[in-house]
Amino acid sequence: MRTDTTRGASAIFAANRAQGSVTFDVHLLEGVTRRRHLHESGSLRVRFPSPEGDGLSAVFVNTAGGVAGGDRFDIDIAAGEGARLTLTTAAAEKIYRAPDAAAQLNIALKAAAGAHLAWLPQETILFDSARVSRRIDIDLADTASLLLCEIVVFGRSAMGERMLRGEFVDRWRLRRGGKLVLAETVRLDGDIGVKLASPAIAKGGVAIGTALIVPGDEALVERIRDLSDSFGGEVGISAWNGFAMARFCAQDAARLRADMMAVLGRASGAALPRLWLN
Repeated sequence: MRTDTTRGASAIFAANRAQGSVTFDVHLLEGVTRRRHLHESGSLRVRFPSPEGDGLSAVFVNTAGGVAGGDRFDIDIAAGEGARLTLTTAAAEKIYRAPDAAAQLNIALKAAAGAHLAWLPQETILFDSARVSRRIDIDLADTASLLLCEIVVFGRSAMGERMLRGEFVDRWRLRRGGKLVLAETVRLDGDIGVKLASPAIAKGGVAIGTALIVPGDEALVERIRDLSDSFGGEVGISAWNGFAMARFCAQDAARLRADMMAVLGRASGAALPRLWLN
């Protein structure tokens, strides 16, 4: 039974949770992608560096300095017909331990006919006892294209840190032309360190990643497989339902990041955001 002190501490904890949201859309104006409507709230911000060619780049900044239990962040982005938009983060996002409620991350991405959307955040780093639930919903027109990647690191191994316990729930849904073409949910909880050590899960790997490429076909798969001799971790790629997906697993984040950069470069031919190269 909770004491008054415990209930009081819980109430203070809940009242101090960070919340933030960013909603904006872009459109094509005289052949150049331009921002249209923008709404920001809480500790989440977005900045737009100088335009590069006919596209637009956006960088998310979490002024809270990280994500802790009970925090909630919402992102809702739409690219209008023919627009080109690249999204990234100013730094890796750190998910800290959660004594109670999990952090909530909700991401909605939409691309109209002929639009190209690149969602390329830097790594998400989970500290020991972190708890986070993430939802990514993607809605593409039939002729829209997408380049998306996510990297998750279970503890900073280079600093001697390990994630032993916690919770990671990752729900992805992709619709193309209004039709659901991908639905998956990944859940790791409890003794995550023990599970990652299992040969059937990560074989001791501490970093995992996914790249989603739309459209994608077997020809793209073969071009990426040509890089296999250069990979430092494990990489598998396949194509179905008109898109390609690459899965990554490595013993450290730097190795996986290098593999991801090679795959993204081969998949798009376009330069990665400059922040990835720092």
